[in-house]
Amino acid sequence: MSDEFYRIRRLPPYIIAEVNAMRAAARAAGEDIIDLGMGNPDLPPPSHVIAKLIEVAQKPDAHGYSASAGIPGLRRAQAGYYARRFGVELDPQSEVVVTMGSKEGLASLATAITAPGDVVLAPNPSYPIHTFGFIIAGATIRAVPTTPDERYFESLERAMAFTVPRPSILVVNYPSNPTAETVGIAFYERLVAWARENKVWIISDLAYSELYYDGKPTVSILQVKGAKDVAIEFTSLSKTFSMAGWRIGFAVGNKKLIAAMTRVKSYLDYGAFTPIQAAACAALNGPQDIVEQNRQLYHKRRDVLVESFGRSGWDIPRPSASMFAWAPLPPALAHLGSLEFSKQLLTHANVAVAPGVGYGENGEGFVRIALVENEHRIRQAARNVKKYLQSMGVNTPGKTAAV
Repeated sequence: MSDEFYRIRRLPPYIIAEVNAMRAAARAAGEDIIDLGMGNPDLPPPSHVIAKLIEVAQKPDAHGYSASAGIPGLRRAQAGYYARRFGVELDPQSEVVVTMGSKEGLASLATAITAPGDVVLAPNPSYPIHTFGFIIAGATIRAVPTTPDERYFESLERAMAFTVPRPSILVVNYPSNPTAETVGIAFYERLVAWARENKVWIISDLAYSELYYDGKPTVSILQVKGAKDVAIEFTSLSKTFSMAGWRIGFAVGNKKLIAAMTRVKSYLDYGAFTPIQAAACAALNGPQDIVEQNRQLYHKRRDVLVESFGRSGWDIPRPSASMFAWAPLPPALAHLGSLEFSKQLLTHANVAVAPGVGYGENGEGFVRIALVENEHRIRQAARNVKKYLQSMGVNTPGKTAAV
């Protein structure tokens, strides 16, 4: 009898869990930890959404099994969102499926369409499910860059020319988690043409569709003519409506992929709790002012983070979308590596961030900072960071450099 199961052997230690365990221990010891590590929204869902949940939950017949693919009204609501937001027409019956968050959806799709030995192209660094969902399903991952420049397409061409078997799936995620990079429609036009030519499925994760800044709305790959021939796209209510714990997301697009995923899901789950699905309808069909309010709030937090951390001696690039900043380590401390730096920041500054190496080897040298604390707490974090940097001999504004 083996000591380890096959799929467990394929999973490396979850690096970010080390910092999470330290954070939990520090809080248990009474430390005031400013948690900028996990992308867990701190804002409440809209009040009318909560009211709808309560209303439907009080109905005696609302507590049985639900439909795995999602109730028809919710699939229609998601189709309506795509029509309003992106000008994309979707058939709610055959081109939309409800998922228990985009993370579960990606894992179910990987199970549905991946065979052991298949090669999947995934970005590095990337959100872990973009790789490990397929690794668990038995696939092999070939990394491509996350930055969407000319080198990205060169890496795709090399992968098709020199990989055996040829890759059959490509995962894209813009706005990117963790790097916050974005793309325009021209990128997707080129990508769809490449996928059609090379007979590759595209899986697009658009979880941060509504967290964009500076007046530059995100785009959907399905806006490209012919994209539905090769692409499926995931979205989520987690960030848009601060409903992370509700676990409601969607997959939309290619009918063949939707059908395969729906069939696998029908064996694995009975769908989300019906009152939650009804409340999700209220979110998508109801007033959308909360979406803009949340966007402006995250926008302000982003500006406070960049400005206050900059004054503390840590220059952080200004993200144009998502709820994260992808921050290079301060040059004087780059030798520590992202994991050790994150541990020291937690221990000596009471600030939790996510080590970049936890998102892939190409994330080394960076940390991910989540905009999930209010402006006052972000400024406090900056003051703590400044004291830590000074204690490490790093020159910060207002401190004379050592000679």
